[in-house]
Amino acid sequence: MTFSGAIRSEFTRLVRSPLAPAHLVCALAGGFACGLYFAVAPWDASAGADAYVQFLGAMMPLMAGVVCGLAVDEERRAGGLANLAAVPSRRIALAAQCTALWLMGLAALALAVGVFAALLAAAGRLALDGGTLALSVAGLSFGSAPLYALMIALSLRFGRNAAIGTGAAGLLLAFFSVGGLAHGLMTGELTAVGSGLLGLEPFAWPARLGSLAVEAAIAEAQGSAAIFLQVADAAATTGILCAAATLAALAALLAWFGRFEEGKSHAQF
Repeated sequence: MTFSGAIRSEFTRLVRSPLAPAHLVCALAGGFACGLYFAVAPWDASAGADAYVQFLGAMMPLMAGVVCGLAVDEERRAGGLANLAAVPSRRIALAAQCTALWLMGLAALALAVGVFAALLAAAGRLALDGGTLALSVAGLSFGSAPLYALMIALSLRFGRNAAIGTGAAGLLLAFFSVGGLAHGLMTGELTAVGSGLLGLEPFAWPARLGSLAVEAAIAEAQGSAAIFLQVADAAATTGILCAAATLAALAALLAWFGRFEEGKSHAQF
């Protein structure tokens, strides 16, 4: 059993599941709704893009909870987790599922940002270049990586509702970390830079890392070297924390799942 083979198997099943169209619909709905609004709204286009990216990032804890919860539920219905637990390497199988779900989220984020940017460009209001947009998508997806490991673990151990409930709480924390929905848009502040302690908790990482890419471009356009350095420092700190947490969470998840038994009280974290 190889990881590449397990990934191919996961994608074969996922593209036939309701999760694939759900990702597509959410990405298109978010991109079109927000893109059409900021294409005609009087707000600064760069600040609007920052607010949009923060919105996408803040939604990721809930989206990860919903997606992972539904995926594990589907595995249970399909055969009591046999596709994960009754295989030559259950660790490879679970790692492949986590990776496939994360990559599907990455594709949805890229589509959501791409549609948003295309609408602003069509209106002549796109102020960010392609490199900034790509870095923003990378930040959103990278910041989400440890959340997928967490939500898979919660779904396996406690069920779908625990993962979704945790994701909903994470959404609120993520919004609080940037001062609330569209706080930077209303005040003109670069809110991802000054997130404080809330910006260091994992639920804030997708919004913060995605937003910092945009805020770096804003600082550079304003010619503010001091603020640009603050943004770079915040991105480096958050990125290091996220990388360490992702490796630790994935290692812990795979080690635990190696002895997991469905419905057994001793299958604890």
